[in-house]
Amino acid sequence: MTPNDDTTAHGRPATDPAADRSRWLALAIVMTAAFMDLVDVTIVNIAIPSIERSEHASVSQIQWITAGYALAFAAGLITGGRLGDIHGRKRLFLIGIGGFTLASALCGFAVNPEMLVASRILQGGMAALMVPQVLSIVHATFPAHERGKVFGLFGAIVGLGAVSGPLLGALLTEWDLFGLGWRPIFLINLPVGIAAWLLGSRFITESKAPKALKLDLVGVALVVLGLLMLLYPLTRGRELGWPLWGHLSMAGALVVFAALVAYERRKAARDGSPLVELSLFRVKSFAAGIAVQTVFGVALGIFFLVWTLYMQIGLGWSPLRAGLTGVPFSIAVSTAAGLSVQQLVPRFGRKVLQAGALVMGAGVLLYLWEAHRYGLGITSFQMAPPLIVMGVGMGLIVAPLTDAVLSEVPREHAGSASGLINTVQQMGNALGLGLVSVVFFGQIGDRLTPAQVGPAFVHAFQYALWWVAGVMGVIFLLMAALPKRPAQHVEGAAEEESAAVEKRPELVS
Repeated sequence: MTPNDDTTAHGRPATDPAADRSRWLALAIVMTAAFMDLVDVTIVNIAIPSIERSEHASVSQIQWITAGYALAFAAGLITGGRLGDIHGRKRLFLIGIGGFTLASALCGFAVNPEMLVASRILQGGMAALMVPQVLSIVHATFPAHERGKVFGLFGAIVGLGAVSGPLLGALLTEWDLFGLGWRPIFLINLPVGIAAWLLGSRFITESKAPKALKLDLVGVALVVLGLLMLLYPLTRGRELGWPLWGHLSMAGALVVFAALVAYERRKAARDGSPLVELSLFRVKSFAAGIAVQTVFGVALGIFFLVWTLYMQIGLGWSPLRAGLTGVPFSIAVSTAAGLSVQQLVPRFGRKVLQAGALVMGAGVLLYLWEAHRYGLGITSFQMAPPLIVMGVGMGLIVAPLTDAVLSEVPREHAGSASGLINTVQQMGNALGLGLVSVVFFGQIGDRLTPAQVGPAFVHAFQYALWWVAGVMGVIFLLMAALPKRPAQHVEGAAEEESAAVEKRPELVS
């Protein structure tokens, strides 16, 4: 029988071997989709210089190839999750992965930068329908006592995506398959997406939330409008000479966000289903954590795009060399993330996250020193130490941060809060990508001779690193408001909580 709500979907482990095999196949399918999304973010960064050269893309188009995806993904995450609750997680997953595959084809066959930007925005929107269903399907398919193993696999997938994305992007770009240049980085999604759709339609079990909240389309529209009014002038301002309308638009974005807060407050009082649960911000640790996630997203948005441009355009490295240079960073992130969650945070609590901010900031400063000392002669080997230090710092932060932010949130709001955390990090990432015009391209002259390109990019990279280091200092200060001992939430375990209540104290009030 096909379950139609969380109660039936959260039944005991399947005793039928065929059913048990089907749920593990369903897990493999949704994990593949999550892997596609993770790889797609990192694979594009490494190919950006090749896209810029072959398609003669402008600075703002380069930024929107990445920022457009992040913005559409962020704006649709919460809505995508709620659509799955209302209309069925399997249905939305299949729509999402089908649309993601189609958008990947449009990206791969884009005839100009404008079409590529539009296709990337569509791709981000489809990812927003697909990705929220992954954990929801896991919750509906596996009982809470098995989810630790499943989330462990998910963590491994995240680490694998972080390592393989840049390498895969570098190899596909370097190989120039069939003379297609950078296009295979998108076209590779086609066979994977089609296979996942066909297998998912057969093996994933449909599930819905028994009491799904209503959609808040007005809230989504206000969020998107406010971000566009802020980001578009940031990305185009330098090229257009910072016109008056750009400043007015950015100021108007603050008015839109104020209107969003007022509307969400009224909607919460009227029907209890706002896009943003404003009462969550009364929890000091949650408010601080949201600020941390947003600012951290800004730092990552700035660094990864600038870093790619610095290596490939400034230093003249091939995509493969740039991709291989990032491997120590990815390995350090994955290793430190596992160590942080399993051993360090349970023992030292918030200090681990604060140490991560300081360590990552120290790695940025070390990188800054090396970039200044070695200039155009810097090697991949010389970059390895600062990248490893940065990776360790990032790993200490990313894995336990969500638990720390959710630690003091009432359990009934944990799902809404978790969705908001992911959303603001993506919005921060889009904002960081928009700021690249100011903190990087703003330091580069408009008409450079070939001999001037390298030194100009090295200088701009150093300037951008100062910004990233400053952001890490802000993150360290904000982390002081997180709980000293973050409580770990087991998502979706509420149905088994009452059975264990006599064995352990309540985690949150």
